Amino acid sequence: MKKKLLSVMLGLAMVVSVTACGVTAPEAPAAEAPKAEAPAATETPAAEEPAAEEPAAEEPAAAAEPEVTLVYAEVNPLDTIVGQMATEFANKVSELSGGTMKIDIQASGVLGSENDVLDTMLGGGGTIDMSRISAFALTSYGGEKSMLLSLPYTFVSREHYWNFASSDLASEFLLEPHENGSGVRGLFYGEEGFRHFFTVNEISGMEDLAGMKLRVSNDPVMNGLVESLGASPTVVSFNELYSALQTGVVDGAEQPIANYKSNAFPEVAPCMILDGHTLGAIQVIITDEAWDSLTEEQQNILMEAGEYASQFNKKISADAENEVLEQLKADGIKIVEVPDVTPWQEAVKGVIEENTKGQEELYQKILDMAN
Repeated sequence: MKKKLLSVMLGLAMVVSVTACGVTAPEAPAAEAPKAEAPAATETPAAEEPAAEEPAAEEPAAAAEPEVTLVYAEVNPLDTIVGQMATEFANKVSELSGGTMKIDIQASGVLGSENDVLDTMLGGGGTIDMSRISAFALTSYGGEKSMLLSLPYTFVSREHYWNFASSDLASEFLLEPHENGSGVRGLFYGEEGFRHFFTVNEISGMEDLAGMKLRVSNDPVMNGLVESLGASPTVVSFNELYSALQTGVVDGAEQPIANYKSNAFPEVAPCMILDGHTLGAIQVIITDEAWDSLTEEQQNILMEAGEYASQFNKKISADAENEVLEQLKADGIKIVEVPDVTPWQEAVKGVIEENTKGQEELYQKILDMAN
């Protein structure tokens, strides 16, 4: 009996011992679990913090537009009215784009005359993206509306021109070459002052132009104007005009006052008659190819910078022209005033009638903006 009781007691002791071990064994891992989780809890924020900051780090890259350079052709030097306008435009584009857009101005006719530039732009290939051109330069490329801006004695004052440039009609004229499939579109307007004739030999009035060879750029309106004054229109590239005047290929030409001086024409043709036959209406154009390659934001930047440059042009043009005129007089250039332009207007009436056929109503709207 004693032996049996001892066996029972030993068995109970073993059960208790095994049970005790069974409770303790799982507790050790349970106690260690927080230790294993602690590094994970510590590492998670460390891993997540850069992830949270990534959008901020990537924000400039996401917001930044691809870098782009647009080649801008200008036939005149940078110190002219239109040259200064080009510089202001380029600076504004750079500012608005944060430096990701650059306007590469090729001035002083290094890329050719306006017609050369237009031929290159319309031919495609992307070597010239933008250009400042005279309104009449488009007339040989189907710009029927633009032609109205270059007709003689259309604008009676600068204010008259800017009334047009800020009107509802203005955008129609800018988009005309794009809509007729020429492959370019206008961005904004400017002006370079009234255009006047200048000659190698002294003249005193309109009658002295008769028989003279006057340089033109093969524009139908300008050809007609010169012929109506009794002179002979002679096509000469702008880049060759200085030597043509110097060698007698032509007897004279016509330009705005500031361009006349900046291109050193007074050296070879020291007489200018202030007939003001045309206001130098200009447009800055861009190829459809270049325009379509830009993002919407970049297109908006060009438009905003264009409006800024246009207003800059409007602000400086008259003062800059008057300053140059006074300097020319001081330099001894013969400046002939025209007290009454009525005879000139009468002489070119046929040119106006011929080139407004089918657009009489539109042309009248422009004339009415003088009021």
